[in-house]
Amino acid sequence: MLHQAVILVGGRGTRLGPLTDDTPKPLLPVGGRPFLGYLVDELARQSFDDILLLAGYRGDRMDRFCAEMQRSGLRLRCMTEPEPAGTGGALRFAADLLETQFLLLNGDTLFDINLNDLATPPLPTDGRVLARMALRRVPDTARYGTIVLKDGRVAAMHEKGRAGEGLINGGIYLLDRRAVDRLPPLSSSIETDLFPRLAAEGAVEGRVYDRFFLDIGVPDDFALAQSAIPTSRHRKAAFFDRDGVLNEDIGFAHRPDQITWMPGAREAVKRLNDAGFLVFVVTNQAGVARGLYSEEHVRTLHRWMQQELHAVGAHVDAFYHCPHHPEHGEPPYRTDCACRKPEPGMLLQAMAEWPVEPKGSFLIGDRDTDLQAAQRAGIEGTLYRGGDLDAVVASILARSTDGMTAGG
Repeated sequence: MLHQAVILVGGRGTRLGPLTDDTPKPLLPVGGRPFLGYLVDELARQSFDDILLLAGYRGDRMDRFCAEMQRSGLRLRCMTEPEPAGTGGALRFAADLLETQFLLLNGDTLFDINLNDLATPPLPTDGRVLARMALRRVPDTARYGTIVLKDGRVAAMHEKGRAGEGLINGGIYLLDRRAVDRLPPLSSSIETDLFPRLAAEGAVEGRVYDRFFLDIGVPDDFALAQSAIPTSRHRKAAFFDRDGVLNEDIGFAHRPDQITWMPGAREAVKRLNDAGFLVFVVTNQAGVARGLYSEEHVRTLHRWMQQELHAVGAHVDAFYHCPHHPEHGEPPYRTDCACRKPEPGMLLQAMAEWPVEPKGSFLIGDRDTDLQAAQRAGIEGTLYRGGDLDAVVASILARSTDGMTAGG
C-alpha cells in the first residue's frame, strides 16, 4: 500500500500581503493552529504516515513545524531547496527521497477527499499513465483555470480567466516518480511545465470529487477558512461491531486465515470514507480474558484488516476492543468493566479521542447488546441481520436528513 505523501510548502503567498512577510503561507494560523497542521493530520488519519515537506521560503519555520508535529507512528521530514526553483524544481531536488508512487499535495489547499480512493488502484507500471489528479466542479473556474476531462483522462488544461462552471484542479495528485524525470532541469512549475505535457500524451487520469474545497491563497478565502476549516473537521461517525458484521462470526477468530468478510463489508467502509464519515470498529474480545489469544493477536488481526481495506480504497480510523469478561479468566481481564458492550465505553472513548458529531452518527451491530451500547452513547443503532452490508449503509445514508456527507 501507498504510504508516502509529499506536500509543496515552498511558496511565499504574495497575494496575502504582509501576512506572509515572515511566515510561509501554509503555516499561517487558521482556527488557532497552522493551516498545514490540518493537512498533516488528515494524511496521518488516512494512513499516509511518511510525509515529506518540500520547503523554500523561511525553511527554518518549516523545520520548527516538523519538530513540533512529530508523533509516534508518523515520519515527518522537511527538505528545503537552496534556491527557489518552482514546484517542479522542488520535486527534482527531492527526487532521491521519492517512492515509486506517492501522493503530492499543494500546501495551501484543503480538499476533503478519500485519499485512499485517489491512490487505488496504483498507477500502471508500464508508464502509460504517470499521474492521477483530484478534480472539483465549481460554479466559476475563472480564478483557478479549467480542466477538460474525457473518458477519465485529462484532455486539456486551460489557464485562469475562463469564466463559467467547470472542473478545476483540486491540488492533490497520485504521481509516478518517473514523471519527475519529465521536468526541465532548472526552475519549473508542475502546473505549467509538467501536467499539460503529460495530459497531451494521455498520461493523466482525472477523478471528480464533490467534497469540501478551500484554497487559502487569497484574503477572502483565508478569512473564510478561520471558521470553515475548524468546523469541517467535526464529522459524523459510523461504528461497526466486528464479528458477525464485518466478518463472519466463527467464534473467537484471531488470525487472518479465520476471517471471511461479510458481503459488501469493505465496500460499506469505503462508502462511508467517501462520504466523509469517521469509521470505527468496536468489538468485544472476551477470548483474551479466556486465555484463547492475546491482545497482540487482536491488534495484529486489525492491522491485517486495515491492509485489506486499503486494497479497495478504504480505511478504518480506529479499532477499539474490550479484552475483559466479568466471569472468565484472571485479573486484570476478569472484571466488570465499562467497555464491554452493552456498556458504551468503547464508543465514548472514540468520541473523546476524535472530533465526532453525535447527531447523524450510528452503529451497526448484530446483537441487542450492540444497540444498547449505541443508545447509551447517544447515537442511533441498526441491527444487522446479514446480507449486503454496503446496501445497509447506503440505506442509512439515504435516510439521513443531512444527505450523504458528514463533515467537510
